[in-house]
Amino acid sequence: MTSAPTRFPFRFDPAFRPALALLGVRPATAWVAVTDRDLVIRYGPWRLRTGRDNVLGAEVAGPYRWWRVIGPHLSLADGGVSFGSSTAGGVCLRFGVRVPALAPGGWPRHPAATVTVADPPALARLLAG
Repeated sequence: MTSAPTRFPFRFDPAFRPALALLGVRPATAWVAVTDRDLVIRYGPWRLRTGRDNVLGAEVAGPYRWWRVIGPHLSLADGGVSFGSSTAGGVCLRFGVRVPALAPGGWPRHPAATVTVADPPALARLLAG
């Protein structure tokens, strides 16, 4: 039996809301949900789903430069994905097995995901527990 999800909404900086809304990323369509079995990230039309046991680490990070975090991004340094709506900070999630998120068809696969949720420490604590 799977527990009810704990949902973490994304934090939205007012300056970026209009541009993100054009991509379909709004408060109603951007969240991270965690159950005892799964981690699901929804960021507008983008989705990432993996087993909770695939999350090897969760580190609070930031603040960020806007051009590195706002919108969906692929890191050229490590292949990670960022889903950002705020420069204030977020959580970097590291995975044991790479997961698809940015493009249809399951490629590329990402070793990590950064999410700019409203309460980064709470998400990191939940995933560490």
